[in-house]
Amino acid sequence: MQEFLQSGKGVICLVLAGIFALCLIVQLFYYLFFYLRLAFHKPKINNTDYFPVSVVICARDEAENLENFLPSVLEQDYPEFEVVVVNDCSEDETEDVLKRLANKYPKLRFTTIKKDEKFVHGKKLALTIGIKSALHEVVLFTDADCYMSGNQWIKEVVQNYSPSTEIVLGYGGYEKRKGFLNKFIRFDTFFIGMQYLAFAKAGLPYMGVGRNMSYKKSLFFKNKGFASHARLDSGDDDLFVNETASKRNTNIVFSSNSVTWSVPKTKLSSWVRQKRRHRTTFKRYRMNHRLLLAFEPLSRVFFYVSFAALLSLNFFPVYLLIAFLVRLLTQLLVYYFAGIRLQEKDLFLYSPLFDIVFILTGLIIVFSRKHRNLYAWR
Repeated sequence: MQEFLQSGKGVICLVLAGIFALCLIVQLFYYLFFYLRLAFHKPKINNTDYFPVSVVICARDEAENLENFLPSVLEQDYPEFEVVVVNDCSEDETEDVLKRLANKYPKLRFTTIKKDEKFVHGKKLALTIGIKSALHEVVLFTDADCYMSGNQWIKEVVQNYSPSTEIVLGYGGYEKRKGFLNKFIRFDTFFIGMQYLAFAKAGLPYMGVGRNMSYKKSLFFKNKGFASHARLDSGDDDLFVNETASKRNTNIVFSSNSVTWSVPKTKLSSWVRQKRRHRTTFKRYRMNHRLLLAFEPLSRVFFYVSFAALLSLNFFPVYLLIAFLVRLLTQLLVYYFAGIRLQEKDLFLYSPLFDIVFILTGLIIVFSRKHRNLYAWR
């Protein structure tokens, strides 16, 4: 054995074993220190003072979605709230749908931005108008293609406001449909949601999603809105949170009644474009957030590569397999219990496959040729 370890092959095996051990430790750190917090998270009611809330939704050509999904927001079981919809240059029947719904639901107010060929704008302008129009200090956001998991959504969010809270982050998933692509997109969304919610619970909030988040109007104006990234198409949710969120002022809402559901993409190309657009904001995250987010997939890559290399060299295969199984069982445990909380428990069995697949898709998204037309309003 000593002669083997001193040989060229032995040195290579020792180096690979060191890489494997280090990556295993890093991976277990992420799962046990961050993600496990959500797997066994116990919802805590910080507030029972159900203060007024404004729900803000921006819509562009969303007539069908508003017809189908807006009632799930308007029929929330909550003492006092309003729903403000900003109709942003829609060319379909959006305004007619809103007028009809406003006659039925007194809590609904809407405003319309007229199309101007000389002035092209994105969602951030519509959101700013919606926030300024909101009558109440606490503003809750979702999208026109979202519906709520129940009529307790607003109440669940508000219960997570403490005296120091200015931001509450929730989970926005995609509805379950048939096919592998649906599971692929849902798992990606689930993992990202688990990640940003776990980081926030650990005192490192770095992003939220506009499908399900809340903050105070005063925080928005104190931050001068989206001024620092107004020219970017994306960032109305994640960059705003990255700039303003802290351990002290941020809470999460993490329960089955607090989830919002959206209509998923049906084409892989549409999902890839969306992912690449979202990546344009990453370089503006705080440095510690970027490092933490980069180390996890990087350690995953080297974990699998070093494992495969050591296994091919027949270097203590029994111990290698034990170490691999420890990580796998930890991963499955976390995904299972977190999935139950977020009504995504069917995804945990796919986690070993997607754990590898998303390494490859991530590399494709990062290194693929950039296209000019990445803009999408949402």
